[in-house]
Amino acid sequence: MASIQHVATGRRKRSIARVKLVPGTGNITVNKRTIEDYFPRETLRMIIRQPLQITGMTAKYDVIVSVNGGGDSGQAGAVRHGISRALVVADADFKSKLKKEGLMTRDPREVERKKYGQKGARRRFQFSKR
Repeated sequence: MASIQHVATGRRKRSIARVKLVPGTGNITVNKRTIEDYFPRETLRMIIRQPLQITGMTAKYDVIVSVNGGGDSGQAGAVRHGISRALVVADADFKSKLKKEGLMTRDPREVERKKYGQKGARRRFQFSKR
């Protein structure tokens, strides 16, 4: 009973998503919960469904995701990246479509660390001449 699975990892900010694509009807499960239950904002659900809609595989695969770290937006971006990479594992012809849409590139933007002698990463303490 070995079913076909396509596995990939997606990352964004501090979030890591492990994605499994299994032939099915289009259900998306995130951390053993439905996508509507896990991501309450419609924009985040739209971000996650993007790679499936671009490739036309919305109703052909069930997506099973395990995601941890970061916040809602970072996790949604990590899931999108993971789904894109898993689709390329499933069919290499999708790579050009997904790359053209910018979904194959890992977003390198991270939070800059706070520096000593400053209030934040770039913000300084108030300056007074006297």
